[in-house]
Amino acid sequence: MLEAGQIKEVEIVDVNYTGQGVAKIDNFVVFIDKAIEGDHVEIKIIEKKKNFAVGKLLKIKEPSKDRINPPCEYFYECGGCQLMHMDYSAQLLYKKNRIINEMRRSSVNMDCAVINDTIGMENPFRYRNKTAFSVAKKNKEIIIGPYEQGTYNTVDISSCMLQSSEADKAVQFFKELMVKYHIEAYDKKTEKGTVRNIVIRSNSRKELMLIIVTATENFHNKDIIVKELISHIKEIKTVVQNINSKNINLVMGYKNITLYGEGIINDSIGELIFTISPETFFQINPLQTEKLYSTAIGYANLNKNDICFDIYCGIGTISLMAAKRAKKVYGVEIIEQSIVNARENALNNNVINTEFFTGEAEKILPVLYSKNIIADVVIVDPPRKGCEKEVINTIIKMSPQRVVYVSCNPSTLSRDIKLLESAGYELKQVQPVDQFPWTTHVETVVLMSRVES
Repeated sequence: MLEAGQIKEVEIVDVNYTGQGVAKIDNFVVFIDKAIEGDHVEIKIIEKKKNFAVGKLLKIKEPSKDRINPPCEYFYECGGCQLMHMDYSAQLLYKKNRIINEMRRSSVNMDCAVINDTIGMENPFRYRNKTAFSVAKKNKEIIIGPYEQGTYNTVDISSCMLQSSEADKAVQFFKELMVKYHIEAYDKKTEKGTVRNIVIRSNSRKELMLIIVTATENFHNKDIIVKELISHIKEIKTVVQNINSKNINLVMGYKNITLYGEGIINDSIGELIFTISPETFFQINPLQTEKLYSTAIGYANLNKNDICFDIYCGIGTISLMAAKRAKKVYGVEIIEQSIVNARENALNNNVINTEFFTGEAEKILPVLYSKNIIADVVIVDPPRKGCEKEVINTIIKMSPQRVVYVSCNPSTLSRDIKLLESAGYELKQVQPVDQFPWTTHVETVVLMSRVES
């Protein structure tokens, strides 16, 4: 019988959705951090539960053909990336298989579907246009970086290979200024200190928005700090103070104070220009976003007579792309500032055939349907929890010709596909896109068509 403390040699047969290697000992599942499929390893059982055990990697007896030396020196501490020890081509296959396995688990009918290979990146580094780092104090020194894997302990880093070098410089200089002007990091235990987090947003022109998240509005020497920041880091176009007074692990609060610049930056997807505020959602990887959204628009196959719904529309990225081809696009989004940006974006791009609604999709959509506003094509891009059941139910009532689903979570995607299948839709296309190289995350675009009776 398997027990904690035992030493075992095992073959890693899979990698789960969190990036842990999967082994089986007498058909009992064991999860092992930092192990990948094909590894032959020695492990120590550190925890035994009813249905699985957790093992600690002690020694790699024989490495997988897909194992590489992590290109980042912080990989074994940092929780930001899970797959930096796996060859990039193997990561792309892993992400495709993740989607297939989730669909099988949900009994999705894939008989008529084309499951495409994951669209990867030629150079999968320095791709993030937004990063959020924790600010803390350790051994009386200021440290800034991501959280350690599975904890809220800050890992002190001097550079992140996923964000721009300009963002690296800005973070490190801000750290120096905190030391210089005796700015204290916020301590969750004592609830004392000022700076909680640093968020950096960047655009394709390498311009930066620096967001300083503080526990209180009072921020000692902030005017001097901002002056030095913009003098030293020329790429900084705006500095925003965000107030997060709640002692919780949420990165940002709801109040913003613009300390320098306009409090926004602009970025582009194709020919369209978008305004980005501190709290609005904009896809993290601009190069892959263009591929992701182009795929979605291609699957939508819109014409000038089509009414299109863009549900969970954010700042209107997909809406404006769809509006070039459709008669009218209706966008729905819960975050008010995102809708403000979406309307500005439509105006700035001379797009006049869009209409945006603020509110919960599960409430807005039935109201539109009751007013006989019905879509020929529906595009949904929900958060990780997927679509609310009322959203799916209203889509089914509308009976659009096509539903294009953009997902960041294969599990909830599969659940919602199954619901649409049961209402007469057929899965036609599945396209994984690697928005987040070196992590377990995968974006997917699927096309579902109504089966004509």
